[in-house]
Amino acid sequence: MPATPAWPPRSAPRLFVPGSLTQGAAVSVEGNQAHYLAKVMRVAEGDAVVLCDDMTGEWAARVVSAGKREVVLEPAEKLREREEVPDFWLCPALLKKDRFDLVLEKATELGVRSIRPLVTRRCVADKLNLERARAVVTEAAEQCARTALPELAAPVKLDTLLADWPEGRVLFFADELGGAPAAEAFAAHAGPAALLVGPEGGFDDAERAAIRAHPVARAITLGPRILRGETAAIAGCALWMSSSGDWRN
Repeated sequence: MPATPAWPPRSAPRLFVPGSLTQGAAVSVEGNQAHYLAKVMRVAEGDAVVLCDDMTGEWAARVVSAGKREVVLEPAEKLREREEVPDFWLCPALLKKDRFDLVLEKATELGVRSIRPLVTRRCVADKLNLERARAVVTEAAEQCARTALPELAAPVKLDTLLADWPEGRVLFFADELGGAPAAEAFAAHAGPAALLVGPEGGFDDAERAAIRAHPVARAITLGPRILRGETAAIAGCALWMSSSGDWRN
């Protein structure tokens, strides 16, 4: 006899939805999500969709109805509990829109718990469309099968970030002027951590001095070359995940 196909199939679309999911309680999606399911993925009654709510975990759901403007889904089975996310924050200076979108996307894929943008003196951008940024983060989480969305904070100035910094969290500072090798520094520290990455023009002397003077700041180097802001953010997150995060599992 032929093997029973896996359910839900690996090709089933994935969506984050607002509100808490419960077995058998219908969920209605509209707008862009409904368009994606009905017009792009062409789901029909009985098809599988994987849903996440950022609270209870991941669910396999069946399509109850698929219209032009609304798709109704019924959670049928919980597949996974909401994942435990490594306690690692990324604090990236704002970059040009396309470059910062890349930072948001890859930080989400790499498993960062919180993204806390900042504004520095040399930033070419000083504003962030949070609604759009959350959409970028959500789509990245759906693509990489995360069950927990990273927290996304509104941008703050560097001095505000430093003044409000929690005492028990180490702040690794990617300094193009040098510091401890990042992999060694990450491996030597156990506990909550964050990575601070500068803008296209880097930090100015006063900013660098303020960061280095902070009691929990640790200057690190990401190698012999000067990296773009987005490259430094992605490389730093990957190094931390491999030495102290969930890549070791």
